Amino acid sequence: MIATLLALLLPSAAPAKPKRVAVRPTVTILVSIDGFRSDYLQRGVSPTLSALARTGVTGPMRPSYPSLTFPNHWTLVTGRRPDRNGIVGNLMEDPRRPNELFTMASEDPFWWNEAEPIWASAEKQGIRTATMFWPGSNVSWGGHKANRYHTPFEGGVRPSDWQQFSGYVTDEQRVNAVLDWLRRPAAIRPKLVTLYFDEVDAAGHEYGPDDPRTTAAVHDVDTAIAKLRAGLAALGQPANLVIVADHGMAPISADRSIPLDQLANPADYRILETGAYASLAAVPGHEAALEAALLKPHDHVRCMRKADLPPAFHYGSNPRVPPYQCLADLGWTIRKTTAERPRTGGNHGYDPRAPEMTALFVANGPAFRPGTKVAAFDNVDIYPLIARLAGVKANPGDGTIATFSHALKQPR
Repeated sequence: MIATLLALLLPSAAPAKPKRVAVRPTVTILVSIDGFRSDYLQRGVSPTLSALARTGVTGPMRPSYPSLTFPNHWTLVTGRRPDRNGIVGNLMEDPRRPNELFTMASEDPFWWNEAEPIWASAEKQGIRTATMFWPGSNVSWGGHKANRYHTPFEGGVRPSDWQQFSGYVTDEQRVNAVLDWLRRPAAIRPKLVTLYFDEVDAAGHEYGPDDPRTTAAVHDVDTAIAKLRAGLAALGQPANLVIVADHGMAPISADRSIPLDQLANPADYRILETGAYASLAAVPGHEAALEAALLKPHDHVRCMRKADLPPAFHYGSNPRVPPYQCLADLGWTIRKTTAERPRTGGNHGYDPRAPEMTALFVANGPAFRPGTKVAAFDNVDIYPLIARLAGVKANPGDGTIATFSHALKQPR
């Protein structure tokens, strides 16, 4: 009875207020699935990517010429075509350094400094970035060679967090690294992240684009994207995902092969690259002999001076582009000599306008209008899109944000 009276006389305790959950700012995540041809999405083995495309934004994306890995990855993050970003091939020479060769392992900023990547711009503007693999992301951009034992390069800008590429790092480990960065306190949490997967390209090269093992690789990377989405949801981390590829893939075979030594006399030229295209230079004093043999009509390949490449390629003015290029028909492979063993499987590097070279593009997140299709576009347009999403003041480039004006919820 006394307890009842006390309960009536005493003020009741206020109901507990629900705890406030801090709203995380949206992160921008740029994902590259190397070699993911756009029509792989229709194979029925990528439910996560297909759902993101269906509920987000998608459309066919043309790579830049040459449709190779390093030139196009640098284009995606600089907004400049290879002829203007300096990464004109997977192998390169530069007349300023005649005794050096650029390879896909080159870290000297000299090769990369012709165009600023978006993470360097972001870091300069106080926007924290992290790269879980991306060609060039391990380079101290804007730096220079120091020739010191422990620090061969000095100066320049890198992402706040970055990982040196290794094919032994599994998809799950790559995704977990990104999620670990996003678990951090706000002060050291990245606002712009890149993530790179390479197994679809590797399978396409080894087995060809139509092989079941390549389709299995598509499924595996889709599983990794599903884990990324689940991890973001568990963190309560909103994200604008922009998922791209650098190029597509075409089937090749041993019976579709073009030995260069059957087109011209090997004594007249020096080869830099072969494959879907060949780049070469004349031996000094042999220019006339080389042109007489090389520039005449040949089956399944067209050889040109670099100044005569198709205008649609936007390629050939950079001093790093060798004087001559031979471009094979789709599915044909240029090899150095008759003795070299012909390849089978798949390849890229062909005319970027070929449907087989078309690359994946899917975007999804709070910035995008659901269920939007964009018309075919060039991959230089990705850079201004990422800059807009991440709040980075973009450098002048070759692309335009207008491609996505109807796909963004709040176009500015």
